[in-house]
Amino acid sequence: MSRLEISDTTLAGLKQVRRQRLGDARGFLSRLFCSDELAVAGWQRPIAQVNHTFTAQRGTVRGLHFQHAPHAETKLVTCLRGEVWDVAVDVRQGSPTFLRWHAQRLSAENGLGLWIPPGFAHGFQTLTEDVEMLYFHDAAHAAQAEGGLNPVDDRLALDWPLPIVGLSARDQAHPALTDEFKGIQS
Repeated sequence: MSRLEISDTTLAGLKQVRRQRLGDARGFLSRLFCSDELAVAGWQRPIAQVNHTFTAQRGTVRGLHFQHAPHAETKLVTCLRGEVWDVAVDVRQGSPTFLRWHAQRLSAENGLGLWIPPGFAHGFQTLTEDVEMLYFHDAAHAAQAEGGLNPVDDRLALDWPLPIVGLSARDQAHPALTDEFKGIQS
């Protein structure tokens, strides 16, 4: 029995992952990661890192982050508590969907996650207070390979659902895109 339902989004390589819950009067069991099921869908490397985030304030934006090759990563993100508007932006050099984005609500209740391949910037906005997210990465974080997009860049035209109330100095410092930005190699 499959516990992870994996489906494509409108951006090639970006996938939605729905966790199937088994429950009874005591509660439920939900599988967060299954190497066999994900390998069939294309996950190729073992998990190298797992990160857990907590964001207290509704309206906070985190991201949009990515890693340059050779440290580019695939990640599976899911919301364990609260609700977020999760965004992935295609920054793959030469991609037919370059700078297009996909967003969807992830919550503890809906059991959805996003599988984000190399070449996508990722971020989210909290739609509730006290949000917890869990990230599975197939590459360890490499500070020297960090990259990011400014989440309020007009060129991206991201339609954040709430006024932004919290944005880190690091995320604010990412410059606006120019015509010179041709994407990254993944």
